[in-house]
Amino acid sequence: MSFCYSDLISLFNQCFAASYNTRLERGDDEPIYYPADGHIDHHRIVFAHGFFASALHEVAHWLLAGDARRLQVDYGYWYCPDGRDGEQQRQFEAVEIKPQAIEWALSLCCGFHFNVSCDNLNGSVEPDRHAFKAQVREQALRYLEQGFPPRAQTLMQALQRHYGQPDLTAEHFIL
Repeated sequence: MSFCYSDLISLFNQCFAASYNTRLERGDDEPIYYPADGHIDHHRIVFAHGFFASALHEVAHWLLAGDARRLQVDYGYWYCPDGRDGEQQRQFEAVEIKPQAIEWALSLCCGFHFNVSCDNLNGSVEPDRHAFKAQVREQALRYLEQGFPPRAQTLMQALQRHYGQPDLTAEHFIL
């Protein structure tokens, strides 16, 4: 199956451009979220270099962000870049569990392979990818049981229809 980022852009924008004044856009640099401002009248989720996985990840952050967060550049969150120490990596992973659980579900709705991202290639401590993925899986299973956030559910359904994927079950989230 082919995964073209332009399909994802189209589906996201069909779901949210009118109702949330938000568009998904391909960027040439690092991913970032920009709220509307005096120069551009819509909010923008900019993903890196046309990478399908980057688009899914950035969208997952937007699907979680509340109203106030969506009015701030990059939702007002801190980001400690690659090269984190052990404590910084634990903090990074703690805030990444929910968005990566949604990203995993979005990936499954496309039939796209999900890779957990510890995002610390040059850190002083090697992240435990397996343990982090287990935490992400547990959150995904909680969402599956209790319901994904409404905007996530909207996009998941659009992706499932477009890519012809079945409804998600716990068996889909394999470590």
